[in-house]
Amino acid sequence: MPQLIIRAERFPIAGRFTIARGSKTEAAVVVAELHDGPHVGRGECVPYPRYGESVEATVATLEALVDAVAAGLDRAALQEKLPPGAARNALDCALWDLEAKQSGRRAFELAGLPEPRPAVTAYTISLDTPKAMAEAARLADRPLLKLKLGAPGDAERLAAIRAAVPASELIVDANEGWRAEDLPAHFAACAAAGVTLIEQPLPAGADAALSEIARPVPVCADESVHGRDSLAGLVGRYDAINVKLDKTGGLTEALALAREARAAGLDIMVGCMVATSLAMAPALLVAGLARIVDLDGPLLLARDREPSLRYEGSVVHPPQPELWG
Repeated sequence: MPQLIIRAERFPIAGRFTIARGSKTEAAVVVAELHDGPHVGRGECVPYPRYGESVEATVATLEALVDAVAAGLDRAALQEKLPPGAARNALDCALWDLEAKQSGRRAFELAGLPEPRPAVTAYTISLDTPKAMAEAARLADRPLLKLKLGAPGDAERLAAIRAAVPASELIVDANEGWRAEDLPAHFAACAAAGVTLIEQPLPAGADAALSEIARPVPVCADESVHGRDSLAGLVGRYDAINVKLDKTGGLTEALALAREARAAGLDIMVGCMVATSLAMAPALLVAGLARIVDLDGPLLLARDREPSLRYEGSVVHPPQPELWG
């Protein structure tokens, strides 16, 4: 039976990654490896303090499952064993990868999905001054940019960035940083800048105002959605959801959430934390169900793991089996 090995790893970020809640200079990840004879299945997660997670607690949670894994814990049982979150994500994705290696079939085949295709990913511009963000956007020269906002001066940031990159599609992520009374002004600025989508403008649990105001730009839930049990409260407030494997607790729930959300009339964005190609690879299976792909984590790192995903500009290619799946 499989042996579970857990490792905490750190990867430096190229420069500094800044959102409304703060900045960081490295990506702290946890890797779950399942060893079964000649086969090794791997999964990577990013413990997120916003959700009360830490590297140490995630490692401890996974270490407590070593015996259960050795006794044959499968994906279905894992969904009952752990709640949605980073720890379940790492192990769930490792189980998918191990099954693919053992069966000689690709993970997308096991999931009953068509073969993943290359996708255009958003590229994130960290929160900064209007001038700095506009210059970063110009230098990035990407077709799809995700702008981190959520601080005073956001309208000026939007205007400066749009002037710098008139042809780029823009997504805005406020990371819960706006207030309900300021939504009309923020939405108007986004509409004037031709923004495609606004992510999580209000704090999760304090977003009722979204159902009471006109939304000239579609609004996407991020911190307000985790697994399928989050969906009921989103309809009428949001137009889309951001599916992240670290929130859903792995690929298993991510696929189920994406399908159920589409059935409820919500668009899908597939997103990520800042992490390596190992964390992005399983999310590319969700990309086939998504209207917007935001899997630029490795592009924000000073170095990625090897083997890695292949990025050609903003086009990310599906993983090779040596990486995952």
